[in-house]
Amino acid sequence: MTSLNAAASFGRIISVRGSLARVGLLAVNPMTPAEMRGTVGRFVSIRCASSTIIAMITEVSAENMHASDMYIASASVDLLGEIMGHGDKAKFQRGVTNYPTIDDIVDLISNHDLRTVYAPSGSEQINVGTLQQDKSVAAYVDVEEMLSKHFAVLGSTGVGKSTGVSLLLNEILKSRPHLRIFLLDVHNEYGRCFGDKSLVLNPRNLKLPFWLFNFEEIVDVLFAGRPGVPEELEILSEVIPIAKGVYTQYQNADRIGLKRIDPKTIGYTVDTPVPYRLVDLISLIDERMGKLENRSSRIQYHKLISRIEAVKNDPRYAFMFDNANVGGDTMAEVISHLFRLPANGKPMTIMQLAGFPAEVVDSVVSVLCRMAFDFGLWSDGASPLLFVCEEAHRYASADRNIGFGPTRKAVSRIAKEGRKYGVYLGLVTQRPAELDATIISQCNTLFAMRLANERDQALLRSAVSDAAANLLSFVPSLGTREVLAFGEGVALPTRLRFKEVPPHQLPRSEATIATVPSVAAGHDMQFVSAVLERWRGATSHREVPNDPGFIERPLATPSRSVEAPMLQPSLGLDPDRFSLLKKPLR
Repeated sequence: MTSLNAAASFGRIISVRGSLARVGLLAVNPMTPAEMRGTVGRFVSIRCASSTIIAMITEVSAENMHASDMYIASASVDLLGEIMGHGDKAKFQRGVTNYPTIDDIVDLISNHDLRTVYAPSGSEQINVGTLQQDKSVAAYVDVEEMLSKHFAVLGSTGVGKSTGVSLLLNEILKSRPHLRIFLLDVHNEYGRCFGDKSLVLNPRNLKLPFWLFNFEEIVDVLFAGRPGVPEELEILSEVIPIAKGVYTQYQNADRIGLKRIDPKTIGYTVDTPVPYRLVDLISLIDERMGKLENRSSRIQYHKLISRIEAVKNDPRYAFMFDNANVGGDTMAEVISHLFRLPANGKPMTIMQLAGFPAEVVDSVVSVLCRMAFDFGLWSDGASPLLFVCEEAHRYASADRNIGFGPTRKAVSRIAKEGRKYGVYLGLVTQRPAELDATIISQCNTLFAMRLANERDQALLRSAVSDAAANLLSFVPSLGTREVLAFGEGVALPTRLRFKEVPPHQLPRSEATIATVPSVAAGHDMQFVSAVLERWRGATSHREVPNDPGFIERPLATPSRSVEAPMLQPSLGLDPDRFSLLKKPLR
């Protein structure tokens, strides 16, 4: 009977070593050539005494095969898991408890076994595509495992990474409509991917008061990303707590009519997130400067005041310094607005970063990451949040000399401790080798798309602890939208293809602009003047008619901050609104 089964099978086990086995592919085989294409990446099933082991072919070779042998080739396979039970009670589990023995029968996996392996095991499963092995079998991801243990999407430019992120987040929103999502949109390409489920924030409608920035962050803003002058930092560290005390003292006096308290005794630190006014800060610095007789010492104070005034008056920083001298504790409103509490039908926030001054982006991201984590910490995780970081290598670089330290620290803190407080992390990057290894190691579900760089592939190999790490040899040759999924969120390491995304959910990036201009483009001086008007308008206070937000922008009222239009720099000027520029940008 054994010889009959062997003759009708694909191959037999000829060696076993740990999680690896070697299969001899039989020369006498009743299968047609199309059926017996046992090539790299295909699954096989090994029939053992008490279970069916599922394995993946990682190498096929016909070298050193003798003509007299019963085998025409040999294949290396990775043992991934096993199916226990039979019929309707069959269930797949990862890992192998009963190893195969020599001469055990090996077959190419059947459609029934594939469906058993990838059958949804719980209610919180999202359908993200189909198996590359068999297009009729849907690929599911476990939402709970993916979120609670963090995830990462890795891939070079142009492989469908942004589209994959849009697909994953839309599916997560369907499965968990009450989960709040915060997405850092570096290139302003996700603004229209989530319809009316998202609130889009940008420099026009963001209100992030300067006093929410901690000491390192406000220094980074004032010194435009350069190291601070020690003498000026010392002055700032002394006067900021006093300015906070001054503001609190007047607030209390207005409310209760209490006797004024010495601001120094209130006990605030430079990092306590309470309001203060710039006018009080400058007044305190000026007061100290007035007490100095040495002219050289006064220069440092004067420089610091000039620095604060310059940043405050820069229109690009209006989202921070608007009402800087009016005051008001708006922290609750800011957190509620940023992190959608309550959601009001829009559980997702898209923070478009392309319109912010380059010098301040790192500080803004640091504030947002830190507040997301701290709110989760102090609310005991009562309201879960998924924090998705696009181009993550910018903010959490492996090189400690690159980037802004507090931003790396804030992202790292979410990665290491966030799951305990309901703050989950999703990383998206095209250069995983430049990302802090500690942070990416905390992502227990990885979606790896095509990566051509050898360093990126090496980092990926070190991050994947699965028995199927050999799968990573496929990474350089993956097609567009093809993914290798590893980790806790998937049943086993899988090569799959993301499903098609509806046109209205496609991220709109620079790829939508043709690299070859139309012959009828007709770029003339009017076109250049219109572009320059927009360009200058970004760094001035006056309203510019050619600015895409000008027509839609209402009068200065409290509601203005919520209804500001989305910025889409990657799309150029809006072709529907600017007939002059319609042809050049199509």
